[in-house]
Amino acid sequence: MKYLLVSDIHGSLTALRKVLDFYRNTRCDMLCILGDILNYGPRNGLPEGLDPKGIAETLNAMNGETIAVRGNCDSEVDQMLLDFPILSDYAIVADNGKRLFLTHGHIYNESILPKGKHEAFFYGHTHLWKLERQNGTLVCNTGSITFPKGGNPPTFATYDGGIVAIHRLDGEKLKELPLV
Repeated sequence: MKYLLVSDIHGSLTALRKVLDFYRNTRCDMLCILGDILNYGPRNGLPEGLDPKGIAETLNAMNGETIAVRGNCDSEVDQMLLDFPILSDYAIVADNGKRLFLTHGHIYNESILPKGKHEAFFYGHTHLWKLERQNGTLVCNTGSITFPKGGNPPTFATYDGGIVAIHRLDGEKLKELPLV
Protein backbone atom coordinates (compact mmCIF):
# COMPACT_ATOMS: atom_id res chain seq x y z
CA MET A 1 0.00 0.00 0.00
CA LYS A 2 1.00 3.58 -0.56
CA TYR A 3 0.41 5.97 2.34
CA LEU A 4 0.43 9.75 2.37
CA LEU A 5 1.21 11.14 5.83
CA VAL A 6 0.39 14.72 6.71
CA SER A 7 0.38 16.72 9.91
CA ASP A 8 -0.56 20.17 11.09
CA ILE A 9 -3.15 21.16 8.48
CA HIS A 10 -4.43 23.76 10.95
CA GLY A 11 -7.61 24.59 9.06
CA SER A 12 -6.10 25.47 5.66
CA LEU A 13 -8.29 24.03 2.92
CA THR A 14 -5.92 25.58 0.35
CA ALA A 15 -2.97 23.53 1.62
CA LEU A 16 -5.05 20.38 2.07
CA ARG A 17 -6.28 20.55 -1.54
CA LYS A 18 -2.68 20.63 -2.80
CA VAL A 19 -1.82 17.56 -0.73
CA LEU A 20 -4.92 15.74 -1.96
CA ASP A 21 -4.02 16.56 -5.57
CA PHE A 22 -0.70 14.76 -4.99
CA TYR A 23 -2.57 11.94 -3.20
CA ARG A 24 -4.84 11.36 -6.19
CA ASN A 25 -2.24 11.96 -8.92
CA THR A 26 0.19 9.45 -7.39
CA ARG A 27 -2.58 6.96 -6.57
CA CYS A 28 -2.08 6.72 -2.82
CA ASP A 29 -4.18 4.13 -0.98
CA MET A 30 -4.51 5.71 2.45
CA LEU A 31 -4.34 9.18 3.96
CA CYS A 32 -2.77 9.24 7.44
CA ILE A 33 -3.34 12.49 9.34
CA LEU A 34 -1.05 13.10 12.30
CA GLY A 35 -3.19 15.67 14.09
CA ASP A 36 -4.01 19.37 14.23
CA ILE A 37 -6.61 19.15 11.49
CA LEU A 38 -9.24 21.90 11.82
CA ASN A 39 -8.07 24.36 14.47
CA TYR A 40 -5.34 26.84 13.55
CA GLY A 41 -4.13 27.15 17.16
CA PRO A 42 -3.89 30.29 19.27
CA ARG A 43 -0.13 30.71 18.72
CA ASN A 44 -0.44 30.72 14.93
CA GLY A 45 -1.77 33.42 12.62
CA LEU A 46 -4.76 32.82 10.39
CA PRO A 47 -3.77 30.42 7.62
CA GLU A 48 -4.46 31.02 3.96
CA GLY A 49 -7.76 29.39 3.04
CA LEU A 50 -8.98 28.92 6.63
CA ASP A 51 -12.07 26.73 6.19
CA PRO A 52 -12.54 24.06 8.87
CA LYS A 53 -16.03 23.21 7.61
CA GLY A 54 -14.67 22.74 4.07
CA ILE A 55 -11.88 20.53 5.39
CA ALA A 56 -14.40 18.40 7.29
CA GLU A 57 -16.55 17.98 4.17
CA THR A 58 -13.50 17.14 2.02
CA LEU A 59 -12.08 14.59 4.46
CA ASN A 60 -15.48 13.06 5.27
CA ALA A 61 -15.79 12.20 1.57
CA MET A 62 -12.57 10.18 2.04
CA ASN A 63 -13.77 8.43 5.21
CA GLY A 64 -12.94 4.91 4.01
CA GLU A 65 -9.35 5.76 3.14
CA THR A 66 -8.40 8.03 6.05
CA ILE A 67 -7.00 7.40 9.51
CA ALA A 68 -6.07 10.11 11.97
CA VAL A 69 -4.61 10.65 15.42
CA ARG A 70 -5.20 13.49 17.86
CA GLY A 71 -3.03 16.56 17.84
CA ASN A 72 -2.72 19.06 20.66
CA CYS A 73 -5.14 21.42 18.82
CA ASP A 74 -7.77 18.72 18.15
CA SER A 75 -10.82 18.40 20.40
CA GLU A 76 -14.10 16.59 20.89
CA VAL A 77 -15.80 19.46 19.05
CA ASP A 78 -13.59 18.75 16.02
CA GLN A 79 -14.51 15.06 16.25
CA MET A 80 -18.19 16.01 15.99
CA LEU A 81 -17.51 17.39 12.48
CA LEU A 82 -15.51 14.41 11.21
CA ASP A 83 -16.82 10.98 10.22
CA PHE A 84 -13.64 9.09 11.18
CA PRO A 85 -11.97 8.83 14.59
CA ILE A 86 -9.37 11.49 15.47
CA LEU A 87 -9.03 11.28 19.26
CA SER A 88 -6.50 8.43 19.67
CA ASP A 89 -3.02 9.44 20.76
CA TYR A 90 -1.45 7.04 18.27
CA ALA A 91 -2.15 4.40 15.63
CA ILE A 92 -0.09 1.50 14.38
CA VAL A 93 -0.29 0.64 10.70
CA ALA A 94 1.17 -2.59 9.37
CA ASP A 95 2.45 -3.04 5.84
CA ASN A 96 4.12 -6.26 4.68
CA GLY A 97 5.21 -7.12 8.22
CA LYS A 98 6.54 -3.61 8.93
CA ARG A 99 4.97 -1.63 11.78
CA LEU A 100 4.55 2.11 11.38
CA PHE A 101 3.84 4.06 14.58
CA LEU A 102 1.81 7.22 13.91
CA THR A 103 1.36 10.01 16.46
CA HIS A 104 1.19 13.77 16.62
CA GLY A 105 4.34 14.42 18.64
CA HIS A 106 3.10 16.23 21.73
CA ILE A 107 3.03 13.00 23.78
CA TYR A 108 5.43 10.71 21.92
CA ASN A 109 8.31 12.19 19.95
CA GLU A 110 11.92 11.43 19.10
CA SER A 111 12.94 12.19 22.71
CA ILE A 112 10.11 10.09 24.20
CA LEU A 113 9.71 7.12 21.90
CA PRO A 114 6.89 4.67 22.65
CA LYS A 115 7.69 1.23 23.98
CA GLY A 116 7.34 -1.74 21.70
CA LYS A 117 8.73 -2.72 18.33
CA HIS A 118 8.11 -0.67 15.22
CA GLU A 119 10.25 -0.09 12.16
CA ALA A 120 9.16 3.51 11.59
CA PHE A 121 8.03 6.33 13.86
CA PHE A 122 6.01 9.17 12.25
CA TYR A 123 5.06 12.40 13.96
CA GLY A 124 4.50 16.13 13.38
CA HIS A 125 3.81 18.86 15.96
CA THR A 126 7.11 20.78 15.69
CA HIS A 127 6.41 21.88 12.08
CA LEU A 128 10.04 20.96 11.25
CA TRP A 129 10.47 18.06 8.82
CA LYS A 130 13.01 15.37 9.59
CA LEU A 131 13.89 11.99 8.10
CA GLU A 132 16.66 9.96 9.75
CA ARG A 133 17.50 6.75 11.56
CA GLN A 134 17.61 6.65 15.33
CA ASN A 135 18.79 3.45 17.06
CA GLY A 136 17.61 1.27 14.17
CA THR A 137 14.20 2.96 13.78
CA LEU A 138 13.36 5.27 10.92
CA VAL A 139 12.13 8.57 12.41
CA CYS A 140 10.05 10.91 10.25
CA ASN A 141 8.59 14.26 11.17
CA THR A 142 6.30 15.21 8.30
CA GLY A 143 6.60 18.94 9.00
CA SER A 144 3.55 21.12 8.40
CA ILE A 145 1.71 21.92 5.18
CA THR A 146 0.34 25.16 6.64
CA PHE A 147 2.79 26.64 9.16
CA PRO A 148 6.29 25.28 8.46
CA LYS A 149 9.02 26.54 10.78
CA GLY A 150 12.76 27.07 10.56
CA GLY A 151 12.65 28.48 7.04
CA ASN A 152 11.39 25.14 5.71
CA PRO A 153 8.84 24.82 2.91
CA PRO A 154 5.45 23.21 3.61
CA THR A 155 6.00 19.42 3.66
CA PHE A 156 4.35 16.01 3.96
CA ALA A 157 5.57 12.41 3.73
CA THR A 158 4.84 9.25 1.78
CA TYR A 159 5.45 5.59 2.55
CA ASP A 160 5.53 3.22 -0.40
CA GLY A 161 7.03 -0.26 -0.53
CA GLY A 162 9.35 0.30 2.42
CA ILE A 163 10.53 3.73 1.26
CA VAL A 164 9.73 6.89 3.24
CA ALA A 165 10.02 10.24 1.46
CA ILE A 166 9.53 13.86 2.42
CA HIS A 167 7.87 16.05 -0.22
CA ARG A 168 7.31 19.76 -0.58
CA LEU A 169 3.72 20.88 -1.04
CA ASP A 170 4.34 21.09 -4.81
CA GLY A 171 5.30 17.37 -4.76
CA GLU A 172 9.07 17.77 -5.14
CA LYS A 173 10.90 15.07 -3.19
CA LEU A 174 13.34 16.48 -0.63
CA LYS A 175 14.69 13.25 0.88
CA GLU A 176 14.00 9.53 1.04
CA LEU A 177 15.15 6.60 3.16
CA PRO A 178 14.35 2.90 3.06
CA LEU A 179 13.21 1.00 6.14
CA VAL A 180 15.86 -1.41 7.35
